[in-house]
Amino acid sequence: MSERPAFEVHKCDESGCRFDLDCPDLAFRLQVAMDCPEFQDILLFLLFNFLLLQVMSKRRYPLACVTCVVLIAVAGCKPLQINNLAQRVRASNFRDWSPQFALLPYAESLPGGKIKLRNIRNNLYLTENDFVPQYYDRSIALTDIRHVDFIVVPFRGNEYMAHTMLSFELADRSFISVSAEIRTEKGEEYSPILGVSRQFEITYVVADERDLIRLRTWHRDADVYIYRTVANPAQSQALFVDVMERVNQLAHQPEFYHTVTNNCTTNILDHVNRLRQNPLAYNWQILLPGYSDEYAYNEGLLDTSVQFAQLKQAAWINDLADLHFDDPDFSRKIRQR
Repeated sequence: MSERPAFEVHKCDESGCRFDLDCPDLAFRLQVAMDCPEFQDILLFLLFNFLLLQVMSKRRYPLACVTCVVLIAVAGCKPLQINNLAQRVRASNFRDWSPQFALLPYAESLPGGKIKLRNIRNNLYLTENDFVPQYYDRSIALTDIRHVDFIVVPFRGNEYMAHTMLSFELADRSFISVSAEIRTEKGEEYSPILGVSRQFEITYVVADERDLIRLRTWHRDADVYIYRTVANPAQSQALFVDVMERVNQLAHQPEFYHTVTNNCTTNILDHVNRLRQNPLAYNWQILLPGYSDEYAYNEGLLDTSVQFAQLKQAAWINDLADLHFDDPDFSRKIRQR
């Protein structure tokens, strides 16, 4: 049997197993992770979250074990920027933020049932990391909100993991999108392991669809699926209000992101459940949000007049996003399947 490639935490050999998302050897990932100084620093946090998940999942031990393995396997052992203990004690809105998260959005109530949205992001991206920051404000009437779409962006190479977002359609066929994300500081990168150890604050990005979707389809080469929900205008408006209240809450009371309990998908679940008489359960399809669209389908939140496989195929918009990249009517045309 050949020897495993040599590995150093801070000097990965690009010709060998880099122990990142492309490393095929899960056993080796786990072995190296256990020897990783960064992993040892947060092992207690992981064990704490294992116990937390028992409470949330009514003592479903297999689910908790899978969570721990997934976090380690996806993250691997690579150079990580870890905040010191003082920074982990309390979440803050005052750090040296990455430029794309420098401004927090918030919403203001205006007379006549109108809402003023501040700091709607609409960056002009040259590459994923090179962009011209752009923001604008917009006043809308709550009754202008007609529909809400559910967006799923699977992680390439780990499709069981995904980022999820909401996008609200207005009467003029424009869209306002909302994405719960980690608010990275300069030099930080996402890690699901660090995501359980109070390393990242969570933020809501309120943005133009051209920002959030083109960033993912063009610059990250990620698959994007847009599903029209069955929510009627009144339900969509109630959901929008609940989301904006959360946006304002985080602007005044920052919180830590959590890979399992306070992420993009769990926040959407919370918003939906606050408006439902029969709350949706936190299950493995929420834990692994690459399957959250199928969960929404099975719960009747999406169009069930067709089979899920057919619905998902129609929801994929990458080709249309590339075709209409510079079109002023981008949002409408990417939905013309």
